[in-house]
Amino acid sequence: MLNGARQVGKTWLLKEFGRLNYERVAYVSFDRHFSLMPYFESDFDFSRIRSGIQAATGVSVTPGDTLVILDEIQRCPAAIVRLKAWCEDHNEYHVVCAGSLVGLSLLPGTGWPVGKTTTLNVFPMSFGEYLHAIGEGMMWDSCVLSGDGRSLDAFGRSLENHLRDYMLVGGMPAAVEAFAATRSHAEARARQRDILRDYERDFSKHVPTALIPRVRAVWNAVPLQLAKPDRRFVAADVTVPGAAGKTRARDLRDPFEWLEAAGVVRRVWNATKPDIPLSAYRNHAFKLFGVDVGLLGAQAGLPVEAVLDGSRVFTEFKGALAEQFVEQELRAAGDEPGTWMPSDSQAEIDFLLQAGLSVVPIEVKAERSLRAKSLGIYRKRFSPTYAIRTSLSSFGFEDGLLDLPLPAIGAWRGYIPRTDAAPSEKPTSNEESNAVEPHQSQSRRARTAEVSADARPAH
Repeated sequence: MLNGARQVGKTWLLKEFGRLNYERVAYVSFDRHFSLMPYFESDFDFSRIRSGIQAATGVSVTPGDTLVILDEIQRCPAAIVRLKAWCEDHNEYHVVCAGSLVGLSLLPGTGWPVGKTTTLNVFPMSFGEYLHAIGEGMMWDSCVLSGDGRSLDAFGRSLENHLRDYMLVGGMPAAVEAFAATRSHAEARARQRDILRDYERDFSKHVPTALIPRVRAVWNAVPLQLAKPDRRFVAADVTVPGAAGKTRARDLRDPFEWLEAAGVVRRVWNATKPDIPLSAYRNHAFKLFGVDVGLLGAQAGLPVEAVLDGSRVFTEFKGALAEQFVEQELRAAGDEPGTWMPSDSQAEIDFLLQAGLSVVPIEVKAERSLRAKSLGIYRKRFSPTYAIRTSLSSFGFEDGLLDLPLPAIGAWRGYIPRTDAAPSEKPTSNEESNAVEPHQSQSRRARTAEVSADARPAH
């Protein structure tokens, strides 16, 4: 099952996977195949469900060579429940699903088909995937993924120019497709506005009426909260129309649950202690991020002309776009970042990554400055084996501090030695480290391959 925000490409991935691996694809969308819902809502009768799918799609569903796609499955909670019986009794028939808000759509008294489904989260296109989409994939594969700092510096200007475009275009497939076809930032922005309007309509359509004002308030607060010098989310700064008094954290619990389930916001939680596992040291503080850097710029009203003005696109909103970009790249690479915001406020680390037996701090600089007071305080206090400072400056690696250009942050694992190696095993140079730990970023093609492995036989 593919889960993720609307319009991140889930449907395309499943259809393309079916086209490449099966003779036939029977595509069902519960957005429009309403007549099929009763087939799942009554007692599980697979032969009846199969006949209904064939009638609705005009495709013969046969074992092994037909892929059944159940899209927008959150609209039919009973279909989610029936996946267990489908897998146990009829796994020769292959099925894949996609949806948003899947967890919130289950009916009271029903349950998730535990052990019978594999869920993959789909995110907007990463910077590497974006480069492939605009015909510059070789620069990513041969330069960024090489793990060679000299290659990064050699192509640094080109990578920076492409990143400048990506900061405005973002990774939503419709926006990337428009930009790839026209090279027009205005066209990409138009697609982003369409997506934002769709999200707003979703609020009215799917959110309980009493919750809508608070959901909208949190959604509108994303760019405002990220633009603060202290990016710690403060509930009292969120204005809920019609509400009396200051907004409290507990007032926003349900809106956060809904928005995170929809995949349109993400929280990066504060760790009181940078140790493993980071989740064991999580407290109530967090930073709030959007789903996509391009959508964040559109939501905040960033003019498309900013992309033409040197490094302005990186520094707008006090570097919020750069930090959003890094969070997005880390998620796409399979990482679950945390942050470190101590109560004394002497220092703040933008992101913490758990890597093997180590915690790696990351400080994000929006320009070419290498001043990193907070990172210096952190390193002095905790003595991490490795630390990363990412900016528009050139590559460097000395005394455990990796200066990694922003375009390559999603490939950070390829530029430091293994973080789970014993001291005597650690390589002494960056070149020796390149092949030690594979880069975890999954391209859209790699994700399709992973879906293939999970979906045949059916789950």
